[in-house]
Amino acid sequence: MAHSTRTASLTIDGKTYELPIHSPTAGPDVIDITKLYAQAGVFTHDPGFTSTSACDSQITFIDGDKGELMHRGYPIDQLAEKSHYLEVCYLLLYGELPSAAELEKFETTITRHTMIHEQMHNFFRGFRRDAHPMATMVGVVGAMSAFYHDSTDTNDAHQREIASHRLIAKMPTIAAMAYKYSIGQPFVYPRNDLDYASNFLRMCFAVPAEDYVVDPILARAMDRIFTLHADHEQNASTSTVRLASSSGANPFACIAAGIACLWGPAHGGANQACLEMLKEIGSVDRIPEFIARAKDKNDPFRLMGFGHRVYKNFDPRATVMKKSADEVLDLLGVENNPLLQIAKELERIAVQDDYFIEKKLFPNVDFYSGIILEAMGFPTAMFTPIFAVSRTVGWISQWKEQLADPAMKIGRPRQLYMGETLRDYVEIENR
Repeated sequence: MAHSTRTASLTIDGKTYELPIHSPTAGPDVIDITKLYAQAGVFTHDPGFTSTSACDSQITFIDGDKGELMHRGYPIDQLAEKSHYLEVCYLLLYGELPSAAELEKFETTITRHTMIHEQMHNFFRGFRRDAHPMATMVGVVGAMSAFYHDSTDTNDAHQREIASHRLIAKMPTIAAMAYKYSIGQPFVYPRNDLDYASNFLRMCFAVPAEDYVVDPILARAMDRIFTLHADHEQNASTSTVRLASSSGANPFACIAAGIACLWGPAHGGANQACLEMLKEIGSVDRIPEFIARAKDKNDPFRLMGFGHRVYKNFDPRATVMKKSADEVLDLLGVENNPLLQIAKELERIAVQDDYFIEKKLFPNVDFYSGIILEAMGFPTAMFTPIFAVSRTVGWISQWKEQLADPAMKIGRPRQLYMGETLRDYVEIENR
């Protein structure tokens, strides 16, 4: 962290304390309160950590007011348009775009790591058939540390590298197997002649009885979904990975913790919640009724897939995702899918309705990714596992960055204690 010459003054009970102010390369200045407790004997209180920086990072920058998302300085719309997922993975992991030779070597490494240990197949069979694929993924990814002992030492740079490659490579295989297991179909092994997104689609939708040819439009849309969800700065699941990692936990345990956090409906489950909302609406002619309910302050109904906690004017990922959604729907058609018809009409109304515009309720990335995955034939239970596949590289990049940070400490948030103060134990017969 750069040395600061500016300070902020904080006066408590007539005594003034000087707190350093740090200026980032982008974003608002930060008041450093690291020594506040030692000097003044007070903590700050910040539920949800929404006003607190817990680390310095060089990976991803978001400006919610401007609708900006940059990975290592590159805008997300350029990456989604001109790059592809594994190149973005390289960028996030290593800080620069790869040369042609570096990219080929990286892609070959990831491709050669996509199979999982054969004994792990038995692990899947221990789950009930109706288990949510995310429950299966949390268990299986956590269990990777039992199968890959040679990449669990976080102090060894070589082992960290192997663990990174294994997780990025094997996550699509694990997610596809979780899906296949849930529908009672045989597992489909990965193929080295396919790219990352095509391989994932084939593992999800192929059956041994016939050949499965991946449509390039669907593979491109899948690759975009992976790219647009690759990293999103210090969100809940990424912060979970960092917190787990701060204890020295092995990488597979840290990523399993991230998957568990992502499972929450307020985080990774948003696109699933969006599709469930479309099911609740049920038909195009009922849309006005639900929009009226959304505008009614006394009605608990909320439109899912619109607006964003971080982005205040538009979601830069949604602009790119809408293009993919249009391509996929043109290819597959929406005529026979009432959910997609409702989605298209809801989108049309949202961009014109004054209420939506005034409240900045624009269709977000979850709205469009849900539509694409539904059109491809994925059940809603698979939406969050696909998000987990995408976000794995972000988690690993943040994990690697934290481990290399000399300022890293074990995470230990403070609390504002509001419970009982000291009282004496009362014998049971006297209570």
